[in-house]
Amino acid sequence: MTTLAPPPAPTPTAQDGGHRAAPPAAGSRLRRLFTGAPEDPRWARPALWAILVLATALYAWNLSSVTGNTFYDAAVYSGTRSWKAFFFGALDSGSFITVDKPPFALWVMGLSARAFGYGTWQLMLPMVAAGTGSVALLYRMVKRDFGAVAATIAGLALTLTPITVAITRDTNPDPVLVFLMLLGAAALMKAVRTGRLMPLVWSGVAIGFAFNTKMMQAYVVLPVFFLVYLWATRLGLGRRIRNLAVGTVALVVSSAWWMVVVDLVPASSRPYIGGSTDNTVWDLVIGYNGFGRIFGASSSVGSQGNGASFGGEAGLYRLFNSIMGGQISWLIPFALVALIGGLVLRGRAPRTDPKRAALLLWGGWFVLHYLTFALAEGTFHPYYVTAMAPGVAALAGIGGVMLYRAFREGSFARWGWVLPGAIAVSAVWAVVLLQRVSGSGTPYTVAEVVAGVAGAVAVTGLLLGRFTGRQRLTGIAALTAVVALLAGPAAYSASAASSSTNGTNPTAGPSTGGMGGGGGTGGQRPSGSGGPSGGTSGATGSGTSGAPSQGQPPTGTGSTGTGGTGTQVSSAMVSYLKKNQDGATWLVAVATDQTASSLILESGQPVISMGGWSGSDDAMTLAKLKSLVKSGKLHYIVVSSEGGQSTNSEISTWVKKNGTAVSAYSGLYRLDASDVG
Repeated sequence: MTTLAPPPAPTPTAQDGGHRAAPPAAGSRLRRLFTGAPEDPRWARPALWAILVLATALYAWNLSSVTGNTFYDAAVYSGTRSWKAFFFGALDSGSFITVDKPPFALWVMGLSARAFGYGTWQLMLPMVAAGTGSVALLYRMVKRDFGAVAATIAGLALTLTPITVAITRDTNPDPVLVFLMLLGAAALMKAVRTGRLMPLVWSGVAIGFAFNTKMMQAYVVLPVFFLVYLWATRLGLGRRIRNLAVGTVALVVSSAWWMVVVDLVPASSRPYIGGSTDNTVWDLVIGYNGFGRIFGASSSVGSQGNGASFGGEAGLYRLFNSIMGGQISWLIPFALVALIGGLVLRGRAPRTDPKRAALLLWGGWFVLHYLTFALAEGTFHPYYVTAMAPGVAALAGIGGVMLYRAFREGSFARWGWVLPGAIAVSAVWAVVLLQRVSGSGTPYTVAEVVAGVAGAVAVTGLLLGRFTGRQRLTGIAALTAVVALLAGPAAYSASAASSSTNGTNPTAGPSTGGMGGGGGTGGQRPSGSGGPSGGTSGATGSGTSGAPSQGQPPTGTGSTGTGGTGTQVSSAMVSYLKKNQDGATWLVAVATDQTASSLILESGQPVISMGGWSGSDDAMTLAKLKSLVKSGKLHYIVVSSEGGQSTNSEISTWVKKNGTAVSAYSGLYRLDASDVG
């Protein structure tokens, strides 16, 4: 009988009395930070750092050209002037009305602005960090179950998703939303692997914070979160259900706390809830930011949940149309094939198989977002689909590796054509997308040639390598396929990083027409973009957000907009209003958020938006206006019924009757306490 030698004794240490191995030295830990774990390929960690540097460069390149969304910029600025405005997410520091989103992203930008001063890079710093952090999180999650190759492809695909580059170079809340959703997914998968309760609780908390960033959009992933946990966790059914109930409580509490606090504050002591029909956050949740986005306008879902779409008509083809295709659809064909192929390959795995659980998570993430965005009949912006990008990128990395292994090792009759077919279809689609913008510039022409030629070379190389048994040729062909499929997204992403984008509706690449527009300069919101009336925006949208870094908004030299009323609001008028403010809390009252936000940044003073984004909110009533005038908190109001969104007719009539017209500025009236009967 063979006698086994005892294992070598562990190295004794002073800390453990000789029973445990010594921890790695500080120098070793530092080296591992840059070189990765010993079991990783030598190239893996440098590749990750290269991807993160690329992501940071794309998101932060030439920040002076980043204009941001004036609407949110003004709210952040107001939050730096008033903690009350900060908490409620008010548009103005006088806290008359809130923006139409919960304030978590505003808080993040606001804290940065309070710490470093108000300015472009101070507002963009959290967005760039969130974008790069999302890439790192996705890499880590994919690597755990599928290895460094899959993780590298996924991280690179997410980095080069054009709409993700465009929106991360803006002050809309979506980069923060995506980062929080990925945190929730990472915690969920840890709960699935370990069976422990606390990771599930933290997953619910992360999605709750995402809810307080963009409300119901954060919940799109919840069905697949529930499904994956119930199906794949290594616990009995009873414990799975109990843990899921506890996690749901954490989700509800972390989602609802701000809404409950705000709605419990008397309406007279807080700002009006912008976008709501009854001045409550709950109405905003289920209306404008909830069912209104899905079903469009109706009496039950809020006055602003209309069908204004910047991304084309609703339908299954929407994400492939001329507006949306170049933003997100490059890898969708490959991701779909990868999802189906991956699930087939894991078909006989145990219920708790971590690889299948990850496939279900990312596949559900992708499918749920696709259906939500494609079929939504309410207000829809192209940049919403950045939330779908992690699912597409993860499936591209995971599926690429799984299909490659099946191609090399599986039955040729069954798997020999799946990977080459997926690459061929995706490469052809990339060429189609680039053909749509032919003539838009050399980068797109080069990308078209690369996608077509590299795609053909990759498919040919894979088949030749398989038939001849040359594994090296097969590997080179697979790398060529990555180049082919990412050439188009890279061209679009470089365009987004190197040019000024529309702050209100950012997109990447050349303009393809429609309400989606292109990634050009300017920020004026297109006609028909806000409420049911579809009036013309009055704000410049993004032209005043490049504020200096010493806590003061920019000072313009030209027009700041039309007030949403057809009345021109110029810098000369702003100077006049500041000179004659006479101690009033608010500089002036105008019809819409667009004009108010530009004036706030122009003047540095609180400005009242009487009607919210589109002018349809009932934030200002005649009784409230009289009270503000009588108390000396407001002296000036812009009223007009000539084009655009007009001021409330009752208010307009009363102001014209009792106020004093400022002859130098059409539509501007002065009101004093003596004018109130």
